[in-house]
Amino acid sequence: MNLETKNWSIEDAEKTYRVKRWGNGYFDIADNGDLQVTPRFDEPNIKINMKHVIDEMIEQGIEFPAVIRFHDILRSQVSLLNQTFRTKIEEANYQGQYQGVFPVKVNQMREVIEEIVQAGKRFNYGLEAGSKPELIAALAYNTNKKALTILNGYKDEEYLRLALLGTKIGRKIVIVIEKYSELVMLAKLAQQLNVQPMIGIRTKMMVKGRGKWESSSGERAKFGLSISEMLNAVNLLKQENMLPCLQLLHFHIGSQLTDIRAIKEAVQEASLIYTKLYHMDVPLKYVDVGGGLAVDYDGTQSTSDSSCNYGLEEYVADIVNGFKQTCDLEGVPHPNLVSESGRSITAHHSCVVTKVIGEIHPGGAQYATDKVDEEHFIVSNMRFYQSDITADNYQESYNDISQLKEQAVQAFKLGILSLEEMAKTETLYWQALEQINEELSKLEFISEELKEIPEKLSSQYLANFSIFQSAADSWAIDQVLPIVPISRLNEKPTKRCTFVDITCDSDGKIDNFIGEESTANYIPMHKLDSGEDYYIGMFLTGAYQDVMGDMHNLFGRLNEAHIVSYDDDPNDFYIEEIVKGTSVDGVLSTMQYTPAILAQAIKKEIDKEIVRGKIKPREGVQLIDFYEECLQGYTYLKI
Repeated sequence: MNLETKNWSIEDAEKTYRVKRWGNGYFDIADNGDLQVTPRFDEPNIKINMKHVIDEMIEQGIEFPAVIRFHDILRSQVSLLNQTFRTKIEEANYQGQYQGVFPVKVNQMREVIEEIVQAGKRFNYGLEAGSKPELIAALAYNTNKKALTILNGYKDEEYLRLALLGTKIGRKIVIVIEKYSELVMLAKLAQQLNVQPMIGIRTKMMVKGRGKWESSSGERAKFGLSISEMLNAVNLLKQENMLPCLQLLHFHIGSQLTDIRAIKEAVQEASLIYTKLYHMDVPLKYVDVGGGLAVDYDGTQSTSDSSCNYGLEEYVADIVNGFKQTCDLEGVPHPNLVSESGRSITAHHSCVVTKVIGEIHPGGAQYATDKVDEEHFIVSNMRFYQSDITADNYQESYNDISQLKEQAVQAFKLGILSLEEMAKTETLYWQALEQINEELSKLEFISEELKEIPEKLSSQYLANFSIFQSAADSWAIDQVLPIVPISRLNEKPTKRCTFVDITCDSDGKIDNFIGEESTANYIPMHKLDSGEDYYIGMFLTGAYQDVMGDMHNLFGRLNEAHIVSYDDDPNDFYIEEIVKGTSVDGVLSTMQYTPAILAQAIKKEIDKEIVRGKIKPREGVQLIDFYEECLQGYTYLKI
């Protein structure tokens, strides 16, 4: 056992990466230092070693980076949500039922929708669509005639006709009215087609949400009807003899609701609206509380944008008890409850695994700093301060070398320092920072000014993936996504790192991580071993990240491995399916290039060089074959 392993424990690793706190019972660290997955909450003895998954993928020739999906986690989350609602409803003696729906926009992948629909069948768990393409998919996959299909978003005539088609074939399609004009159009179409639709109205809530998406509610909200518009809608339906069609009240105050108080306030307001409408003889049967059930990405259990101060049971209990209390006080029936909890259903089931392929050191490569005759005093002074650092003068030394570094930059700009002298000054400066940082590591308290030193000294680990494709929220809204080494977690990580991707953009980096208290600008990682591949996992990517990636730099989608737990297997799993990522010719075709024409153009150029004698015929054939082989290949680096 080496010293780093001896002075480090699994508890230390857990404190650093908070795996159990964001893992929701599905992820933890094994005694041997490998990350492991317990994909079924009802089968705690089934544990899948992530390193074994990677090894098997490599054996099958699957190139990294890759998405790894644990479909049992999807099923577990669907069951957990539904069973929690059933339990709280029974405990509260609530008279309504729960009929949730999964919002397709959170993850439109076919295999994800299939698993959710299958897992939710026994709960009559349905789907929510917010566009015509999503509705077309929902009509084909949500075949359970007892499950709801909730339709949100702005609608045109074709969207409404599709919805009425679903009603005609016996589906429980609920058309949620987002603006008054949609209801006028729907009433006309329903009469033309002789269909009695299920109608919902979305109320524009006065209460504000919490977090990045709090603008989803309030007076300036994009969707929903004001109180006056709702009353006008009720009057219109009465005039058209369609009031019995109005069966659902919908509200939504934002995604990733970080504070449980916002949910309590929203339930109180919505339950009052429901009871008042019911007293007006509106035959409402359902209340859709929308989405917002948050995921604790950073494991802080706080109201930070990447966390939440509540759990599933508290969330469900507040909804059930909130509606029960108001309805009992107002003397109206308890409504059936609907929620659109997409993020919490899908986030944990998917992760991106990639290999670290290099390190970019702070300050770059070292330069020889030997003293020479007549060297500039700035270089001499930097050498003196670097050699004189002690535990008693590190603060003074930092002040001195910082000032000298500024002087060196100015002197170089004025042509006073040579390239060699500037290189020596920089090297000595970085060596001095390393020495000061060594002294800081022995202290319990570090001043604010000196806290910038560890950040300056953090390395950049180069990882074979694209931030824009696989972690769009990390780049766009500073969403914290947990990043953890797949193995070696029983060793002390001695490198402070940020991550950069293989795109050509400076924004292709991650420098926002889980920290000791909230977030940090770097993350502890292990030193790279030239004899061993170092894989990292980026977790909680199953919600939105799977579907938001673009064609930036023409990288395209990643390879995927779908993992299913299997207790009779020695490793407790098997790879059910491999989905190949986008090939080079695939992404080029998406951007309206024709790969065959590209290959033909290159062949013509090579043929010209063969005729001119610049390339030998045999070499020319090999070059053409190589180009065509690259067209068929994976878009990411082959490392």
